[in-house]
Amino acid sequence: MELYYKNDKLLFLDFKVAALLTGVACFGGYLIVLVKKINSHRKAEEKIKRARNRRDESLQRAEQAVLRYKESHPTTDSALILTLSLSELTQQLNKGLLSPEDVLYSYMEKTLAVNKKLNCCTEVLLESLDQLKTVGSNKDGLLYGVPVSIKENLAFKNHDCSCGVIINLDQPAEKDSVLVQVLKKQGAIPFVRTNLPQALLKYIFYQLINYLWRFIWWEGLSSGRGSLLGIGTDIGGSIRIPASFCGICGFKPTAGRLSHCFIFCMKLVPSSPGPMARDVDSLALCMQALLCDHMFSLDPTVPPLPFNMEIYRSSRPLRIGYLENDGYTQPSPSMARGVREVKALLEQAGHTLVPYCPLKMDQIIPELLIKGLFADGATTLKGGPVDPCLEPQVFPYGFPKWLKKTISFLLKPVFPRVSANFGALCGVGSVPELWKQHAAVEDYIHETIAHWRSCKIDVLLCPVIGPAYNFLYCGKTTTAVSYTILYNLLTFPAGVVTVSTVTAKDEEELKHYKGCYQDMWDKLFKEAVAGGEGLPVAVQCVALPWQDELCLRFMKEVEQLVKESKK
Repeated sequence: MELYYKNDKLLFLDFKVAALLTGVACFGGYLIVLVKKINSHRKAEEKIKRARNRRDESLQRAEQAVLRYKESHPTTDSALILTLSLSELTQQLNKGLLSPEDVLYSYMEKTLAVNKKLNCCTEVLLESLDQLKTVGSNKDGLLYGVPVSIKENLAFKNHDCSCGVIINLDQPAEKDSVLVQVLKKQGAIPFVRTNLPQALLKYIFYQLINYLWRFIWWEGLSSGRGSLLGIGTDIGGSIRIPASFCGICGFKPTAGRLSHCFIFCMKLVPSSPGPMARDVDSLALCMQALLCDHMFSLDPTVPPLPFNMEIYRSSRPLRIGYLENDGYTQPSPSMARGVREVKALLEQAGHTLVPYCPLKMDQIIPELLIKGLFADGATTLKGGPVDPCLEPQVFPYGFPKWLKKTISFLLKPVFPRVSANFGALCGVGSVPELWKQHAAVEDYIHETIAHWRSCKIDVLLCPVIGPAYNFLYCGKTTTAVSYTILYNLLTFPAGVVTVSTVTAKDEEELKHYKGCYQDMWDKLFKEAVAGGEGLPVAVQCVALPWQDELCLRFMKEVEQLVKESKK
């Protein structure tokens, strides 16, 4: 018995030692994880600090350069330069009536002033000041001497393409993106990089406004904008929607018409780089400049299709499809009114207007678009600090798949649209299912083209989101993106033209807004666009793939008819 007692005692002591060692090991492991987390957080803060310092330094040096130039060139008429359209500016530059130096410093001064209000610049490209010394060698370029702003996800040599994600900091690009190279070859001067939403997850750049009210943001970007021509990217409306909100024009070309080389973007739903400007002629000139032999040489994957000026200048009557409501998101009163008014103007001008309805919107939004964008169940978007404006949108991405499916099941009887979208956030599930999803997208594209041709239409007139959202609502409501993201999925070219402003009558009608589904997203959309009297209203123009010139020609027609009607 004594032997057994001793053995039990030894076993008990061994158990205590093992438990103690296990506890020490666990505590040690916890400390290691904690130290790594603290170290990772410290490194992230250092990266952010370095990026902010680089940005601040570029802004300070740009301000100093502007002051020096103004002192040495007191007769420069910056106010006049800023009023010129792109075509007027290029003409005066080509004739030598204006110098590239006068133009660049005038726009740099304006950009710096706008940035102080809106925090819209990630950095000023000081290389632009050096480019002034050599720009004369590209005097035959279509954009000779034109200052251009570029979105931060377009690679620029020796600069980060962070896309608002810390992991991408301190990784400067080794060379310019193809589009930046082509811009320079055409004589343009990229002089500032503009902000974007974190990870390109939103179509509105809330980092731009730095917690200011919507009206100040719109006023600063439209009436006080600091760029005559900007290059952006569009995966769901990121060119068209900001252009609509700001009262300018924006164009998303056919996916693949312009080079994607060295542009950070998503792939599953095709993204398109494209221009933003004050008028349609400026968009057309930019496309003409980019669609050149130099781009086709730098990127052989782009079809060598130069800009067809004959189609753009055509005046033949068009057969135009139109819609006010896509059946997925009820438009705001101003959105629907904008389409109705433009439809009437087009009919008066001799064009034929026929009703059109997109196919299966309630199915393709969750099944093709959301599953396509978040095919991996949004796993690659987890971790790291999140922009507060995006938190309502990103929060459910981190839910485990079983929870997403459970929520989807519980919501289905009450909120079918919310249920379908929640279920789609689970992703496609497997590689075979991903293949099926891609095949379904191809089938939908061909089905839509067949439907388009059965209606015998040349182009399509439809709404675009508007007016500009109240602050923070962009992360709360995403349904209205159905009006723009559809054409990313289809790869169709699409652009927006400002045609009106929100009226008091629109605001009165908004009080009776119910929505297509009468769910929480309809309620949030109503709140998002409320109080927008006086803000811009735009319409969207769409064409079939590779008919970019026809789409721009249609946009030009709308622009001219609206101008004439206001006279």
